Amino acid sequence: MAGRIQSIERAAAILRLLAGGARGLSLAEISRTLDLPKGTVLGILRTLQHVGFVEQDASTGHYRLGGGVLRLGTRYLDGNELRTRALNWADSLAGRSGESVRIGTLHERQVLVVHHVFRPDDSRQTLEVGSLLPLHATALGKALMAFDPLAAPDGPEEDAPPELASYTPRTLTTLPALLAELDSVRANGWAPELEELVEGEVAIAAPIRDRSGTAVGAIGLSGAVERLCDERGLRMDQVSYVRDAARSISRELGAHPW
Repeated sequence: MAGRIQSIERAAAILRLLAGGARGLSLAEISRTLDLPKGTVLGILRTLQHVGFVEQDASTGHYRLGGGVLRLGTRYLDGNELRTRALNWADSLAGRSGESVRIGTLHERQVLVVHHVFRPDDSRQTLEVGSLLPLHATALGKALMAFDPLAAPDGPEEDAPPELASYTPRTLTTLPALLAELDSVRANGWAPELEELVEGEVAIAAPIRDRSGTAVGAIGLSGAVERLCDERGLRMDQVSYVRDAARSISRELGAHPW
């Protein structure tokens, strides 16, 4: 019988350790916690970085889990309660709207796409499960920021960065503009995205709540501006479809009807 491979065991121990450190860990912290020489830990970390399982923060030097682990763990999403309860409603939303549908949750200040239903036509599309999207530039992200306290913008305005990342000329890049947008999202119960991440593409999203009333995710549809907008802006029939789906999934999760 083949023996265990020590280097793989050590790499697994590092990954488990990083999974519990949301803000990342330094080389010294990892070495000390696992009681391993710094040189050994550094060699394993560099290998894990190379394959995308670990990332290093350029400003702090701390290490954290990388996107490769998220994609490798996509099979886990099949067992995720949110995704399981939402499958039928996401399919139904895609059929009613004629557009692609995504369900997202908060992950390290980004939106993690846990389910994606293709637009029901013959066009070539790319599966986005496991993708990470910016909070401030997407309808899914704004729905999370407005209704999930953990996703809300951090700190007072004076402590915030002067500008948020820009993806198109229509991206909200200042905190005051984003906060005003989130106030509107809370008042309306749904979030818009008007060519803020991809030019020519718009989206609509609404929060999904659990039995405690907490927003645990968001569901939304996205598509070409010419299909989802009319002379007044985003089509309100499509907004209704999204909100209906969000309410239905929330009821599946035990939320009280609203």
